[in-house]
Amino acid sequence: MTTSYPSTSVEAREEVGKSVCVLSYKPLKIDEIIKSVSDDGAGATALFIGTTRNSYQGKVVTRLEYQAYSKLAIKTMRDIIRTAHQSVIRSAHHPAPATVPSIISCAVHHRLGAVPVGEPSIVVAVSSPHRKEAFVACEQIVEEVKQKVQIWKREYYEGEKEEEAEWKANSS
Repeated sequence: MTTSYPSTSVEAREEVGKSVCVLSYKPLKIDEIIKSVSDDGAGATALFIGTTRNSYQGKVVTRLEYQAYSKLAIKTMRDIIRTAHQSVIRSAHHPAPATVPSIISCAVHHRLGAVPVGEPSIVVAVSSPHRKEAFVACEQIVEEVKQKVQIWKREYYEGEKEEEAEWKANSS
């Protein structure tokens, strides 16, 4: 089966300081994503991996397909990372000089195209001097990507015709 995608749903990459946002048709390489946020000043790295599950509301899922308005989606992802860097503050139990950031680096990678059951569709990694800030930033980024980024998902179910697969906007 050959699938063609709209010319607006293309691979994209944007760096924001030490952080990065990526849209890719290729399988996401989790080890490389983790390594991309590693830093000697990081005492913690939080990781979220969203995978295609095999069922949804009692139906057997065979695959998901993602499309994006990539030009706008990558900018939205960049803004989400910037917001996380600015809004996640250091825990009161770990005061530090203002020169030490609460977040060191973030990576947000989202898959485009067909994503089979069991494969990652999104990976978010955040490094920080302390675990609390890494967890808070990781969750904030995942939730905002789901709510704001211009990516749509099509769900394919066992026993249903391909043309009946439904497109759904990202949501929480």
